Amino acid sequence: MKNIRLILAAVLISFIGYSQENSTNEIHNTNFGELGNKISKGLTIGGYAQLDYNEPDGSEAGKLDVHRMVLLFGYKFNEKVSFVSEIEYEHVEEVYVEQAYIKYKANENVNVLAGLMLVPMGIINEFHEPTTFYGVERPNVDNVIIPTTWRELGVGVSGNFDNASLKYQAYLFNGFKSYTDGDGALRGSDGLRKGRQKGAESVVSSPNFSAKLDYYGIRGLRLGVSGYFGKTQTDEIDIEGSTVGVSMIGLDARYIYNDLELKGQYINTKLSDTEEYNALTTKDLGSKMNGLYVEIAYGFNLKGEEKLTPFVRYEKYNTHADTEGALVANKAFDKDEIIFGLNYKVAEGAAFKVDYQLVNNAISGSDTSKHLNAGVAIWF
Repeated sequence: MKNIRLILAAVLISFIGYSQENSTNEIHNTNFGELGNKISKGLTIGGYAQLDYNEPDGSEAGKLDVHRMVLLFGYKFNEKVSFVSEIEYEHVEEVYVEQAYIKYKANENVNVLAGLMLVPMGIINEFHEPTTFYGVERPNVDNVIIPTTWRELGVGVSGNFDNASLKYQAYLFNGFKSYTDGDGALRGSDGLRKGRQKGAESVVSSPNFSAKLDYYGIRGLRLGVSGYFGKTQTDEIDIEGSTVGVSMIGLDARYIYNDLELKGQYINTKLSDTEEYNALTTKDLGSKMNGLYVEIAYGFNLKGEEKLTPFVRYEKYNTHADTEGALVANKAFDKDEIIFGLNYKVAEGAAFKVDYQLVNNAISGSDTSKHLNAGVAIWF
């Protein structure tokens, strides 16, 4: 496992440093949230869907699921003002508003945004449509460390400085809700995930700052650095230990050279005051979480738009990378994975997927968890 980890990291580093003057492909960097720049005046309707089959190796029956179906409704009032919304159905019966914000183009380099928006952290949280990533499920680093799909209510600015090949984003958001009705929402197994407020009567006891800077000056390469800083939220602000401080830093890289695709991401999160929080809530929240992945894919062009792409991805993540006070780090939360599979694109917005997943944790003598996944991805 260690040898595989080193090989994948070396390949990623070597290709990013490789001359890119002959690259003919551009990294796909458009999602629903950016369609306000691209649609003509009037109404735009779109959507995406993810249908999954998941089978743990020999331990349980397989499960079929309409994992998610999302409908986009966007409206461009004029050349300066647009509105974007997404309505998401998960597992057929759960309904969420995933995005709902207005965007005002102040000038060529500055947009003002307000509403329910995606937090710009890493790759997948902003670019999570199922045809934009390999594997049936999203990477677990973007599920456990970055709680994708992570969106909150806020206001901010974004824009591009094309002469410097830079895209910037900066927002003030409400934060994770950590404590309500005498119970804590944050825990060791999935970190901050249960604290997402998702725009549902969100509590704001202190604003959080989020920013990202992307560099796209080399053809085929996109580099990102992101940060998120602040405190969790509670509607019981007089209770000592009910909030924790959050400091999250992310680095990501995407590179395309002809039919070769490389991706890499690293996320590091530090949480303060977790000893007091755990004493109050009897939870097991760690004081540090981190995760990374590297991915290699190569596409074989078939007839027409059809393309067959094998891929392999290595992930490592730990929600107990460090702990405070008497809390002992749980080695079951220190995991690494190898995922390999095939993506068969049959049209520009449609693909069949299959992959096999091997998951290990740091507990000595623990068995490797194996999962077979298959699915359909749609985006229109």
